[in-house]
Amino acid sequence: MSIALGAAIAVLTGVGAGIGIGRATSKATESIARQPEAAGSINMALILGCALAEATAIYGFVIALLIILLLK
Repeated sequence: MSIALGAAIAVLTGVGAGIGIGRATSKATESIARQPEAAGSINMALILGCALAEATAIYGFVIALLIILLLK
């Protein structure tokens, strides 16, 4: 039971990453709408931020798998 709970908590990092990516995309879209000439630099920063947030979610998933497989 505690192993499953630990894995579930580790997987919750995906929720935070999803919320963060959604907010970043929203703000980037607003910024491009206000200043279209800066779209290139905004998109570059957005892609970098999304990649870092997604890496956090993947780390949480890997930790959850390790908890389930190694502590069984």
